[in-house]
Amino acid sequence: MKTQHVLAALFSTTLLMGAQASAQTVFAVSSWLPPTHTLSTVQKNWCDLLEKESTGRMKCNILPKGVVAAPGTFDAVRDGLADISYTVDGYTPGRFINTQVAEFPFLGDSATATSVAYQRIYDKYFAPLGEHRGVKVLGVFTHGPGIIFNTKQPVTSAADAASLKFRIGGGNINELSKAMGWNTTLKAAPESFELLSTGVMDGTFFPDESVASFKLSMIKHATTFPGGLYNTSFVFMMNSAKYNALSAQDKAVVDKLSGEPAARMFGQGWDKVDEASRNGAQKAQGVARIQADKAFVKAVADKQDYLETKWAASAQVKGLKEPKKVLAEFRAEIAKVK
Repeated sequence: MKTQHVLAALFSTTLLMGAQASAQTVFAVSSWLPPTHTLSTVQKNWCDLLEKESTGRMKCNILPKGVVAAPGTFDAVRDGLADISYTVDGYTPGRFINTQVAEFPFLGDSATATSVAYQRIYDKYFAPLGEHRGVKVLGVFTHGPGIIFNTKQPVTSAADAASLKFRIGGGNINELSKAMGWNTTLKAAPESFELLSTGVMDGTFFPDESVASFKLSMIKHATTFPGGLYNTSFVFMMNSAKYNALSAQDKAVVDKLSGEPAARMFGQGWDKVDEASRNGAQKAQGVARIQADKAFVKAVADKQDYLETKWAASAQVKGLKEPKKVLAEFRAEIAKVK
């Protein structure tokens, strides 16, 4: 009888250990961009690291398509329609204020530098204010420097830009375009091909990468600005309930891969595809590139100065102390990042 009790105990222990070993957290991961886009591939790379670092306790199920259109992604992750995804803060105008600091002109020519610096500023100043409440923020980042692309003519001045119709992605560039008197429409990036191919829009404001990623073969002209005409603030996030349900050990793995490591991954991925688009698709289709002259840059800077003052007032209402100093610190941090 005693032997039977021992065997029963051993059998129960073996079952328990087997159950623990087979227990695995699977995250439903959504992307509103094609699987070949840098954001989709970096998100997958992050998931692969998560599985490796957790020795298989956590893994991702990459969904075949986005659970919702891009503008609804934040709420979809918050509400549990997906466990992990990313979105553009500016796709929901007026919702996120502090994050607009990463969208201003002339910030820098490297997505890696702006992304890592943005993450540092976010952790220090923005995260405690809870503007992204409702989700677990895994990282924040930006794309490469924003460029004026169009299908029709060189854009050498603010007046040239005003004669064309452009798709834009929201955020500060939306406000700047209004201040400049430009004819712009807020639409998500995946809509660009149809808008340009049908002639509904003459051009789009994008980083270099997008010409190749969205197969914009109709683009013929590009106007660049030192440090970019604009940037875009992205948030990479996880459903809070899913994160809170993890063990302390698994939370530590998620935290290890979050913040600056995630921001650097997205930034480096974007720099790589920006360069590939410039040297590949754009050269192949004969995109004529010019750089904005001093007068054009000054015209933008004059309008942006007012917008930064306006942003600072709104950010103070949201609880950010000394916004202009935070912006100056952000710019200084970009210069430090290697």
